[in-house]
Amino acid sequence: MPSAFVLINTEIGAEEEILQELKKIANVKEAYVVYGVYDIIAKVEAENMDKLKEIISWKIRRLDKVRSTLTMLVVTGES
Repeated sequence: MPSAFVLINTEIGAEEEILQELKKIANVKEAYVVYGVYDIIAKVEAENMDKLKEIISWKIRRLDKVRSTLTMLVVTGES
């Protein structure tokens, strides 16, 4: 199952609001507010790569108050 970690920058003060919106997206398996260069990290899974790209492009990146994202596709990991 394709998965990715999405690092998200939000508008100042919008971290909790975006976190709650991410939790409403079924394919977002985990999401956390973090300190550092990015504000939020989210783990996203989908049944295929096209669906994964659609979720990131059309559901996460289009959330109001999301300023930018960096997506890291998972190549190997837990089974």
